[in-house]
Amino acid sequence: MNWVKVFVAAFFEVFWVIGLKHADSAPEWAGTIVAIIVSFYMMIMAGRHLPVGTVYAVFVGMGTAGTVLSEILFFGEPFKAAKMILIVVLLAGVIGLKLVTGDSKEKGADAA
Repeated sequence: MNWVKVFVAAFFEVFWVIGLKHADSAPEWAGTIVAIIVSFYMMIMAGRHLPVGTVYAVFVGMGTAGTVLSEILFFGEPFKAAKMILIVVLLAGVIGLKLVTGDSKEKGADAA
C-alpha cells in the first residue's frame, strides 16, 4: 500500500510540474498548489514506512518520466529517440529500486 502512495505522489508531481510551466489563471494555479500538496503529502506518508532515499528516487524518477511523456503528448515537445532511451533506463532503475526495497512495518525513529 505504501508503494501506491509513492505512485500517486509521482502522478500528482506530473501535474504540478506542468502547472508551474503552463498555469496562466487563478484556477490553474490553484490546481497546481493542490497537486503540490497532495504529491508531497503522499510522499511523506510513504516515507514513514519505506526508506526515504528510495521513496524520493522513485518519486522523482516516475515524475520525470511522466512529465517528459506529457510534454511530448500534450504540449508539442519534439520526440527524440535518445531522450526516450534515457527515460527507459531511468524507469528500469526506478523499478529495480522498488523490487529490492521491501515494505517495512517499522517507522523511522521508532525502529530499533
